[in-house]
Amino acid sequence: ATRANRLARTDRIVLGVTYRARRSAPCPRSVVTTHKNALKQAPEFLFGYVGTPDEIESSDVFVAPRSTSTRARADLAPGISRPRLCRRRESCLAAAAVLVLPSALHRHCPMDQAELELFRDTVVRFLREEVAPHYEDWERAGRIPPEFYLKMGENGLLCVDQPEDYGGIGAPFAYSMVVLEEVSRAGYMALASNLTVHSDIVAPYILHLGSEEQKQHYLPRMASGECIGAIGMTEPGAGSDLANIRSRAEADGQGGWVVNGGKTFITNGQNAGVVCAAIKTDPSRGSKGVSLLLLDTDQEGFERGRNLEKIGQHAADTSELFFKNLRVPAGKVLGREGGGFGHMMDELPRERLALALTAVAHARGAVERTLVYVQERQAFGQNIGQFQNTRFTLARAQSEVECHWAFIEKGIAKYERAELTPVEAAMIKYTTTELENRICDQCLQLFGGYGYMAEYPISRDFVDARIQRIYGGTSEIMLEIVARSLLGR
Repeated sequence: ATRANRLARTDRIVLGVTYRARRSAPCPRSVVTTHKNALKQAPEFLFGYVGTPDEIESSDVFVAPRSTSTRARADLAPGISRPRLCRRRESCLAAAAVLVLPSALHRHCPMDQAELELFRDTVVRFLREEVAPHYEDWERAGRIPPEFYLKMGENGLLCVDQPEDYGGIGAPFAYSMVVLEEVSRAGYMALASNLTVHSDIVAPYILHLGSEEQKQHYLPRMASGECIGAIGMTEPGAGSDLANIRSRAEADGQGGWVVNGGKTFITNGQNAGVVCAAIKTDPSRGSKGVSLLLLDTDQEGFERGRNLEKIGQHAADTSELFFKNLRVPAGKVLGREGGGFGHMMDELPRERLALALTAVAHARGAVERTLVYVQERQAFGQNIGQFQNTRFTLARAQSEVECHWAFIEKGIAKYERAELTPVEAAMIKYTTTELENRICDQCLQLFGGYGYMAEYPISRDFVDARIQRIYGGTSEIMLEIVARSLLGR
């Protein structure tokens, strides 16, 4: 219990390693009963053991909140990097006594900042150990290897606010944003784009619109990293103008569809296991004839085109996709048939909020990297951080970052209350991505000629930022949405 309290830094976490599990000396029946009753009363908690079943005599049992990070679980069981979770609680030969303090039930309490910071520490450590050594190689390869996402899944970093029933950890929305924040702050914008699409666009689409069968089929595998999600909207002739989509699905006479067409600029296109695609199922109805179809990438008739070369975010696999007489069962329609356009509009606030958050976090990271450089680089007998221009440029940049971060926090709070409107999301997305580009440009300038060299991360910050003003709705479209709210059409 002492270890658990120290690890949590709060009275909301509960409990400790208790009884030693031994085949020869099973726990008293009263303890087992106490444990089972506690689990029924507090489903927010998980029960696990250290070691393997064959080593059970030297294992400890632990109980912790389901939102507890992998790092925290390891602290509960020192010496073991990943304590196993019991899928069948009855199979364990020991039980843990549970001490639940009054404010311990996570679902019924405000989010605890200390727990959020513990989770942040886990994310930062994971990036340092699993991303930093490989990111340059991924950039050169133009793709992040699929097995990396399995590691993210193992560490509970995919679809983190997804309910436990569908493979997530049921954490608050802010936890998902922490993942994107730290990835972007570190300058891994290709990974940030991939994660945004997977965890904060496709997974919520399926969670909010899908049938129970669809949720059970896709969401647990998305949380584990086995199935990567992609969103298929953009076509060669349909970017911001989604009503001009040409990909079509014709009824096959058996309740299903035959899909023909193609998509382009699709993030996660090479790694995707499922694509949530906007397809016209009734061309005569215009935008009201667009439906969302879940396309499995291993089906005959689904073809991946080339991995497109971009000026930035090289590790984000961005692809062309082609559908040639692709047969799609009726059960793969996501949401209402013909309701695709409305569904996309409903889900856009989260997408744009996520992109806005990555923009401000990325700008913050660029400022931090520049602060280090200007205090080391010498010119005219002093470090360039002592020049007034440098000082004022970074002071303005930091001030703008903090102001826009307040806007982000307001957006997160409103989204959690289901109050974030499309107009507010457009304002947030517009202002923050413009800020990101402006700050990355100003920071690169302070590097001088070295900022133009690929070996300096600030050069990657500069080119990676540029797409943020385009995807998820261009800055011009964002302004039009806001203008209509003020002046009408």
